[in-house]
Amino acid sequence: MDRLRRTMMFVPGANPAMLRDAILYGADSIMFDLEDAVSMKEKDSARLLVYSALKTFDYQSVETVVRINELSSGGRQDIEAMILGGINVIRLPKTETADDIRAVDAAIESVESHYQIPVGTTKMMAAIESAEGVLNAREIAIASNRMIGIALGAEDYVTSQKTRRYPDGQELFFARNYILHAARAAGIAAIDTVYSDVDNEDGLRQEASLIKQLGFDGKSVINPRQIPIINAIYAPTQAEIQNAKEVLAAIEEAESKGSGVIAINGKMVDKPIVERAYRVLAMAKAANMEVK
Repeated sequence: MDRLRRTMMFVPGANPAMLRDAILYGADSIMFDLEDAVSMKEKDSARLLVYSALKTFDYQSVETVVRINELSSGGRQDIEAMILGGINVIRLPKTETADDIRAVDAAIESVESHYQIPVGTTKMMAAIESAEGVLNAREIAIASNRMIGIALGAEDYVTSQKTRRYPDGQELFFARNYILHAARAAGIAAIDTVYSDVDNEDGLRQEASLIKQLGFDGKSVINPRQIPIINAIYAPTQAEIQNAKEVLAAIEEAESKGSGVIAINGKMVDKPIVERAYRVLAMAKAANMEVK
C-alpha cells in the first residue's frame, strides 16, 4: 500500500526547537511551515533554519513536507532551498487552479535540472482553501505527475463561504467529499484540515472518526498531543486484524491448491476485500499492533 499519512504535523519554520524535536512526536509526515506560521520579517531566516534542519537532523523514514509561500512572495526561493535540503514534498498553499500546480511544477523542475537532480524526485501536494479551489479540485489533483495528495484548509475555506467552523462540521461536508472524490479519482492521498481547539480532545476524536469514516487518509495536526489520538482512531480493531489475517490465509490456501476461487465461511472474497485486508494489516503494523 501507499505511505501512511494518518497525521501530518505542522512545524513552524522559525522554531528551532520544534525543528529539532519533530521526529520525536510520532507523526507520519512532518510539514515545515514557511507560510502562515512565519512573520514577514522572519521568512528568510526560517527558510535557512528549515534547510539546515533537513541537512542536519535525521528524520528517518518520516515523510518531510514543506508549505512554501506563493511563488510571487518568496516561494521560488523556498523551493530552491528545500530541494537542496532534500525535502520529499512541496506543499502549495491556497491552490485555486490547475495552473497554480503547473507553475510550481515548472519551478521545481527548473531547480532539479539546474542542480542535476533527477526530474520528478521532488513531489507535490496542494492545500485547497477556497470555493474556487474546491470546485477545481479534480483538475488540481491531476495537474502534475508529482502530486501525492490534496488537503483541505478549512479556516480560509469557511471564510470564503461566509460562515465559520461548527462542532458538527456540516459547513465542510461538500468540500470534504468533493476533495476526497477528486483525490481518489486521481489515485492520490486526501488529507483533512486541522482541528484548531487543541484542548478539546473529545471534539478531535469525533472529527477524526468522521474523516476516517469518509475515507480520508489522515489529518493535519498543529499540536503533538493530537497525534496519538488520531493514530489510535486509525488503528484497526483486533476483530478487523483477525478478519484480515483470515482473508490473506484464504488467499494462500487457494493459491496452493491452484484455485481461483477464494471463500471464507462460505462467502466469496473479492478484490476490494483483499485490498482492505492488506490496508488493515499495514495500519496495524504502523500502530505497533500484533499481527502474527
